[in-house]
Amino acid sequence: MLSTAEIGIDLGTANILIYSKTKGIVLNEPSVVAIDVNTKQVVAVGTEAKQMVGKTPQNIIPIRPLKDGVIADYDVTAQMLKEFLKKVSKKIGMSMRKPIVVVCTPSGSTTVERRAIHNAVTSYGAKQVHLIEEPVAAAIGSDLPVDEPVANVVVDIGGGTSEVGIISFGGVVSCNSVRTGGDKMDEEIIHHIRKKYNILIGERTAENVKMEIGYAHPNHDEETMEIRGRDMVSGLPKTVIITSTEIHYALKESLDSILETIRATLENCPPELSGDIVDHGIVLTGGGALLRGMQEWLSNELIVPVHLAPNPLESVAIGTGRALKMINKLQKAAK
Repeated sequence: MLSTAEIGIDLGTANILIYSKTKGIVLNEPSVVAIDVNTKQVVAVGTEAKQMVGKTPQNIIPIRPLKDGVIADYDVTAQMLKEFLKKVSKKIGMSMRKPIVVVCTPSGSTTVERRAIHNAVTSYGAKQVHLIEEPVAAAIGSDLPVDEPVANVVVDIGGGTSEVGIISFGGVVSCNSVRTGGDKMDEEIIHHIRKKYNILIGERTAENVKMEIGYAHPNHDEETMEIRGRDMVSGLPKTVIITSTEIHYALKESLDSILETIRATLENCPPELSGDIVDHGIVLTGGGALLRGMQEWLSNELIVPVHLAPNPLESVAIGTGRALKMINKLQKAAK
């Protein structure tokens, strides 16, 4: 008899990660689906679909069905999950029939958005679906003592949203989420280059610029990068050289928005827990935490220690997987 598969899913705007109880992280792929408009069939998912962005014929459209951490296109998300879970069942050699699933949701998501996530996973045939708030999952995955009466502050900067949560005794004491993340930063880079150089670049180029020469801290050794795009006047391909300083100023609005969200969350923190924050500091997770100079910049602005999680990109997925054990314990205790 096959044992029931237990998996944790981090439904991210940029990437989907699946955590298996037995094998750890078994899937980490972009949340992109390429669909044939004529047949409505899925052509590719994940990494393969992301490579098609901006390079497909008219009948094939790459879609990102998750927007700002929640489901924007329900049917496509359900299809994408089916494809990913098929991949995972081959990988771990275990039947994915009726798995027990823990999925994380943004802390600011509405009941309707949560129900959409629940239904998308249930439509695959999950036996049980548990939803967990993203800051809690990120804190568990970052090895923080979430069940102790101390303040654990997590800042999860994802693709669509940035979540800030203060967790104590296994629950959320104060949390805020802002729909600003890696995607918004990419948009700002595209906008800046179009405005300053009259050149149009794609999402992938903007993401590469952010990763190569993006800095959160204004004081850094300036770097340059050569980029190619389409000249908006002549319509021909053109190459320009950009600097890390101008990219920092292009990202400034997004960074300030994240900073304000952290400040607002800390202001709502009970005084007893504020003392813990000074001692233990803040933990950064998510892809945005890897932006250069982020730790140093936040530490200077907030005057508290800022640490990077051991696995920033995988923290939430690891947390959802570990939450399975906690849920199992609670269910056994309730019986």
